[in-house]
Amino acid sequence: MSYLLLAFHLAVVFVAPIFVIGIVNRVKSLWAGRRGPRLYQTWFDLVRLLRKTPVYSQVTSWIFPVAPLVILATTVTASLLGPIVPGYAPLGFAGDFVVFAYLLGLGKIFLMLSALDTGSAFEGMGASREATYSALAEPVFLLGLGTLAWAGGAHSFQDLVIPNGSWAIDAVLRVTFAGAMFVVLLIEAARVPADDPTTHLELTMVHEVMILDHSGPELAIVQYASAMKMTMLAGIIAAVLNPFSAMSYPILAVLFSGAFIVLVAMCVGLIESLIARLRFRALPLFTFAAFLAVLTSLVVVTANQGEFH
Repeated sequence: MSYLLLAFHLAVVFVAPIFVIGIVNRVKSLWAGRRGPRLYQTWFDLVRLLRKTPVYSQVTSWIFPVAPLVILATTVTASLLGPIVPGYAPLGFAGDFVVFAYLLGLGKIFLMLSALDTGSAFEGMGASREATYSALAEPVFLLGLGTLAWAGGAHSFQDLVIPNGSWAIDAVLRVTFAGAMFVVLLIEAARVPADDPTTHLELTMVHEVMILDHSGPELAIVQYASAMKMTMLAGIIAAVLNPFSAMSYPILAVLFSGAFIVLVAMCVGLIESLIARLRFRALPLFTFAAFLAVLTSLVVVTANQGEFH
């Protein structure tokens, strides 16, 4: 059964990002009264970019062409650490959730460095905003994981998401963490209301403005890594809410996580159809709401710590 879990995890990491973006775009199209692109249209877009020759600015250094490879490598490694079904991840060790966060941070650093390496004021502005967004989202993510670790006494990411303890307290903990993780997903994946991946106005761009100078295969790598990160975070939300563990009910766990990843993608598309992008000054309040949700779960765990052991 471990082969089933491994195959499912690898399929979600490497194949599902194509369809997750397709689901988001299809939901947005249907809500606007259009048929929309095919669910696997992203695959053709990536292939088209891979056939092109990249163009480099005269002021760029070795950082610019290397950054997309580092971004992809860190995202793939983090995806192998993050669980999609409770109790299973291809890579796992004590404290791996900290490594998970630092891997994503390393990839983001190289993305910002590549934007600064172009010498463009617009891309430097986007890198500055990206750094600010990261400073807002990372405490929410780490506090949530720390709360799960304290509640369950686990030290590995794949064990943090296994249901344990009182079902009522555990439900509060996991629902609040999942809600906070959804906010982190919107920020990290550069989706509405934190950012707009379809905007073409540099003054309102965040993620897209940082990759304006990327072209050809390098742009394909960056876009694929971004879709992979979004799918991975959706998988973590699915694992947190999944009532079935990989050890007890592997098939049900796989089916539930797969269905919930699709549901998360549909929710992202629905939000982008109904909500406008927030003003930059309103985003800290949006993130603070997620922080309060995680803080609430921490208070609940503190008050009922004896029920988890």
